[in-house]
Amino acid sequence: MQYAGVGGVSVDCDVLVIGGGIVGLSTAHALSRLAPGTRVTVLEKESAPARHQTGRNSGVIHSGIYYRPGSLKARFAVTGAAEMVKFCAEHGIPHEVTGKLIVATERAELPRLHSLVQRGRENGIPVRELGPAQITEYEPHVQGLAAIHVGTTGIVDYGQVAARLAEESGAEIVYGAEVDLISRRPSAVAVRTTSGRVFRARVLVNCAGLQCDRVARLAGDDPGMRIIPFRGEYHDLARPDLVRGLVYPVPDPAFPFLGVHLTRGIGGGVHVGPNAVPALAREGYGWGTVRPRDIATELAWPGSWRMAGRHWRYGAGEIHRSLSKRAFTEAVRRLLPAVTEADLTPAAAGVRAQAVLRDGTLVDDFLIREAPRTVHVLNAPSPAATASLPIGREIAGRALAHLS
Repeated sequence: MQYAGVGGVSVDCDVLVIGGGIVGLSTAHALSRLAPGTRVTVLEKESAPARHQTGRNSGVIHSGIYYRPGSLKARFAVTGAAEMVKFCAEHGIPHEVTGKLIVATERAELPRLHSLVQRGRENGIPVRELGPAQITEYEPHVQGLAAIHVGTTGIVDYGQVAARLAEESGAEIVYGAEVDLISRRPSAVAVRTTSGRVFRARVLVNCAGLQCDRVARLAGDDPGMRIIPFRGEYHDLARPDLVRGLVYPVPDPAFPFLGVHLTRGIGGGVHVGPNAVPALAREGYGWGTVRPRDIATELAWPGSWRMAGRHWRYGAGEIHRSLSKRAFTEAVRRLLPAVTEADLTPAAAGVRAQAVLRDGTLVDDFLIREAPRTVHVLNAPSPAATASLPIGREIAGRALAHLS
């Protein structure tokens, strides 16, 4: 692909963002606020925004209690939660600050629960410790040995948030624009889509989510990681009166997953899930979706085998709960003993884009890397939606630095 750079030949825009999920759109939105007049184009391969991670999650505004103090996740989630509530209030987007319970159901979980209390306080999050009787004051049908109440957690439809960010950004948003070639020169970047259209920009921002490592390689950069997709399967609760708000188990700190939880959504229904099973495609929302190219990419990455070798027992348990409704129900019954198999109806699944390093480490923080005229967002799973507004400013600031 031949093109002339900035020195004498025009470009189509200043910043070209690949990916129309909430992180890409919040970046475009931030650019319009930080540097008015900046020409921004967003390329999204689907026919509308928020078709993957953004539109297929539990809709929780996370408080930031889980994340290591000083990490990007902790900083951006705490700030982002408050900003998300304010953004929704200003733009008339339905939302609610509900609070949530994190419940220990076994004695072995009590030290981890206490650690969460300490972590929450270090992150500046108000938490209240509860005994068994106090748990039932919040959630009459939930049982546990101890719990903590986190008051700043909320719920929202992130698809609506993404749509409003797109409207407010002032960016040109091009749908049906899947990228298949990137050419970078010292003065500009050119991107070709599968339709043959070429876009030229001074800076490229890669917010491609499930495809972000592939986009990085198209740009000629070694991301040092691969996206391994994990499908999160949900069920709807047929008796939503069993749950008043949000109820979570105590997570295993070895994994960046929060476990099967109960979430009362904006519409009043209760979602149960997700689990975390290896997906057979990057956009594999069911066991029947198999893409050999995606599987081959995973098998070729040394980190996949090292991760599997370390965590096969955990993975086997998740797969068992995916294939057995009885096993999934038993996991839910630890928190909500009254639930039965008949109470659970399969709902739409999501896929988490999890970055895995060569040594098998599951990246636990947001991962942003830069190259000449390029910013790559290489790990932005939950709580990226919660934190999207400050993440967008961070990415936008880095992109603007490449313009100077």
